[in-house]
Amino acid sequence: MKILDHYEQAPGQSFEGDAVKGVVGRVVIGKNDGADNFCMRIFTLSPGGNTPRHAHQWEHEIFIHEGKGKLLNDGQWAAIQRGSVIFIPGMEEHQLKNDSDQDLVFACLIPKGVAEL
Repeated sequence: MKILDHYEQAPGQSFEGDAVKGVVGRVVIGKNDGADNFCMRIFTLSPGGNTPRHAHQWEHEIFIHEGKGKLLNDGQWAAIQRGSVIFIPGMEEHQLKNDSDQDLVFACLIPKGVAEL
């Protein structure tokens, strides 16, 4: 069993580039913890930040923990906020953007066998 008092206890990895801005990712539960089926990651998007626009074979599930922003959904931008729950099927293009003045924090679950970050 693993218990973190706060997700920020997990080491953060910053992402910056042409397609990604202001993103910190943390693996809070993963293969190093003995998780055989899923990986839980926590991402923080700073104000004005965004994940890359992308698609991949696996599904994933997202829970918005804090803040608000937008999600690219079927070519349209949908508002997301604290408490929003999102299911993204495999091969569906998606992107998250923080268009607010506060951090956007979300949990993201992915299956085993893919890169954890």
